[in-house]
Order: sequence, then structure tokens, then C-alpha cells
Amino acid sequence: MGRGKVQLKRIENKINRQVTFSKRRSGLLKKAHEISVLCDAEVGLIIFSTKGKLYEFSTESCMDKILERYERYSYAEKVLVSSESEIQGNWCHEYRKLKAKVETIQKCQKHLMGEDLESLNLKELQQLEQQLESSLKHIRARKNQLMHESISELQKKERSLQEENKVLQKELVEKQKAQAAQQDQTQPQTSSSSSSFMMRDAPPVADTSNHPAAAGERAEDVAVQPQVPLRTALPLWMVSHING
Repeated sequence: MGRGKVQLKRIENKINRQVTFSKRRSGLLKKAHEISVLCDAEVGLIIFSTKGKLYEFSTESCMDKILERYERYSYAEKVLVSSESEIQGNWCHEYRKLKAKVETIQKCQKHLMGEDLESLNLKELQQLEQQLESSLKHIRARKNQLMHESISELQKKERSLQEENKVLQKELVEKQKAQAAQQDQTQPQTSSSSSSFMMRDAPPVADTSNHPAAAGERAEDVAVQPQVPLRTALPLWMVSHING
């Protein structure tokens, strides 16, 4: 037959209660020792009897080390839980603050756009008007500043372009002077070469001093023929053709 199921309740009989305490205490101490050896766990067991007698078991040489470690762990856990709850509360508070700020900013933006003005009184409308006028002054001042800066930049570009234009004009004048000087040097050479060419191509003058008869016979022909200048640029075959 198996053991019956024990009902968990306070044993009224004092003797039976003492015997059960002694047996269960020994078994509990034995189980604590077994789990510490088998599982390499740190175990601290404290038992107080009804008369206040202390029974303890610890894997360390002293129970104080286990209790100190337990206090540190429990304190750290409490601090962590409290900090988490505090952080959560702070986040909720920050969320409410930010939400209120966003709503206020959205309302001000609508007012600046000329919307939802029914909720404003005369004083608030006057303040809004002054705010808009001040904003317009700042906007116009910034616009004028940007315009002046752009104008000064364009003036600087204009001056730089004018300087570049002057440099280019100076270079062009120098090039024209150099070309004119080169032409002046080449003109005497060409005139001398052309004069030598005409002297070389001129027809020989007939000597009539030693042949008077021939000169007399051809006097009429010479008078009829056109006079051809000696210094001509015509080739010899054309001169002979004209003479013939």
C-alpha cells in the first residue's frame, strides 16, 4: 500500500507537530546539502522553531556572505524597479509636456496664417498684428541685404570683365603694331626685287651710230610704232610682238 496524501494544515497535536518538525527539518537540510553538491549552487537555509531556536545551513563557511549577497541583489533589484517606474513616469510627463507644446505651436501657426481667429479677443489680435509687422520688417531687411550683396557681386564681376577687356585690347594693339612693322620691313625688299626684275627684262637699245643707212631706212617705222617705255614689266615675247 502506498502512502496516503498528507493534508497540509497545522498539526494540532503538539507532540505530533514536534515530531513532524524534526523529521521535515532534517529532510530539508539534507535536500539543501544535496542540491548544493549536485548543482554547485550556493544555498543558505534558515529555520526558526516555534520556540525560537535557530537551525541553518550554508554552502559558504559563513552565512553572512550569503546574506550580504542577498541584500545587494535585493537592493539592486529594488533600485532597478524604482528607476524603471520613475523613468516611465518621467516619460509620461515629458510626453504630456511635448504634446501641449505641439498643440500651442500649431495654434500659433494657424493664427499667423489667418485661421481660427474667432477665439482671439481684441488685445490678442493687436498683438498678433504687431508680431506680423515685426516679422515683415525682418523679412524685408533680409531681402534688401541679399539684394545689396548680389549687386556688389555683379559690380565686382563687371570690373573684372572690364580689366580683362583692357588687357585684350592692349594685346591686340601690340599685335597690330608688330604686323605693321613687319610689313614695313618687307616692302623695301619687294621694291628692290621688282626694279631688278624690270631692268633685267627691258629690251636692248639698238646702236644706230655705226649703221646710218639702216637707221634711215627704219626711221619711218620707228616714228609710226608706239613708244614703249624702257622700264616695263612686260615679258620679252610681248615686247618683240609689239615691235614686229
